[in-house]
Amino acid sequence: MKIFILSLIALFSIGVASQAFAHTTVEVSPYEIEVGWGTEPPVIGFRNDFVFQISEPGDTPGLKTGVINAFKNLEVTAKYGGVTKVLDIGSDPRPGHYLSHVIPTKTGTISLLIKGDINGVPVDVEIPVEDVESTSVLDFPPTTGSSSDQDVAALKSAVSSLQQDVTSLKAGKGIEVSSEGSSYNFAVLGLSIAAAAIILAVIAMLKRK
Repeated sequence: MKIFILSLIALFSIGVASQAFAHTTVEVSPYEIEVGWGTEPPVIGFRNDFVFQISEPGDTPGLKTGVINAFKNLEVTAKYGGVTKVLDIGSDPRPGHYLSHVIPTKTGTISLLIKGDINGVPVDVEIPVEDVESTSVLDFPPTTGSSSDQDVAALKSAVSSLQQDVTSLKAGKGIEVSSEGSSYNFAVLGLSIAAAAIILAVIAMLKRK
């Protein structure tokens, strides 16, 4: 019975660890390179870190020890589609742990290209990290509609209001000038241009949805 309970605890612990740390580990013998985010899930617009752990076999069988100065001859390049950036790597107080500060600006997949050598051992690996998410993954309670939906509704309302104003001007309501006067013409022209611009903005926004 005790063995069964301990097994359940072990399985639960493994499950929690896999959910909490979606890191990827690659082996470049005799070293292990683990890469991931400092805070998961990574969210657009929130400061985060790329974190690295580089270890090697220790004196005790089965135990790893952190590699000091592992990035002395290593360069890390972050890749997002066709956009790249060489990262500045800082040391964590723990031996073998390193980090690079970043603020994700777009949702999607980022991969880290690590090239160079560790104590003479060549390294050339590209490791994807967990996808960057939108802020909706942290929203609570969830919003009833997205900001873009609210923007579209507001623009549609503005267009309707402007159309009514143009109709009123053409009918001569609410103005004292003659429909043949320059003031009338400029007023109608101005409102028509504004209405057209807003209609184009609505169309562009709807195409992006």
